[in-house]
Amino acid sequence: MRGSRRGLPGIADLRRRLGVEDASRRLLLYFVVPAWIVAGAADWWCHRRTRIEETAGTHESAVHALMMTEGGIPALLGLFCEVNAGVLAIALVNLALHQATAAWDVAYAEDRREVTATEQHVHGMLEQHVHGMLEQIPVMATAFLIALHWDQARSLVRLGDEQPDFRLRPKRRPLPASHVRRVLAAIGLFVAAPYAEELARCYRVRDRLEPTPLEGSRAPVAPA
Repeated sequence: MRGSRRGLPGIADLRRRLGVEDASRRLLLYFVVPAWIVAGAADWWCHRRTRIEETAGTHESAVHALMMTEGGIPALLGLFCEVNAGVLAIALVNLALHQATAAWDVAYAEDRREVTATEQHVHGMLEQHVHGMLEQIPVMATAFLIALHWDQARSLVRLGDEQPDFRLRPKRRPLPASHVRRVLAAIGLFVAAPYAEELARCYRVRDRLEPTPLEGSRAPVAPA
C-alpha cells in the first residue's frame, strides 16, 4: 500500500490507529471495569466496618444499590450491544444520575456514620478515596466509549455527517465469551452479592426506607 502518498493512510498509519483503538479497548476492559468492581467491593467492606445497618440504615443501602445499578447498566450495554448514539446517550444520562446520587449519598451519610478517632485515621481516609474512585470510574468509562465511537458521539450534538443510531442491537463483533463470563461472574460475586447482602442486613435491623433520624444515630465516643 502506498496510499499515504495520495493523502490516504499508509500501512504504518493504519497500524498506529488500530493500535490506539486496541489499547483503548484493553484499558476499558482490563482496567476500568475491574477497578469499578474492586472499588465497589472495598466500599461495601467500609460500610460493613461502620455497621451501616445500625447507623445510616436501609435508606443509604438502597442508595448504594441505586448507584451500582446506574454504573452497571452502561457496563452491560457495552459488553453486549453495539456502541452507538443510543448506548452513548444512556451512558451519559446514567453518568449524570450517578454523580447526583453520589452527592446525595455523601450528604446523607456524613452525619450518620459512627467513626472513632482511630477509625477516622484508618477507615475514614480509605472510604474517602474509595468514594472518589466510585465517582470517577464511570467518568473514565464514558470518556473511553466516547473516544472509541467519536462519530456517533458527535452525531448526538448534530456534528459531522454521520446520522445518530439509537437502536439497541447486539455487537457485530462480540467480545470473547470467556471474557464476558468472567466479567459477569466478577460483577455478581463482588458487586451484586455484597450489596444484596448489605441491603438484606440493613432491612433486618430497620425494615423501612425512610432516612434514619440524626438524633441518636451516632453513638457517643468515649474520651481517649
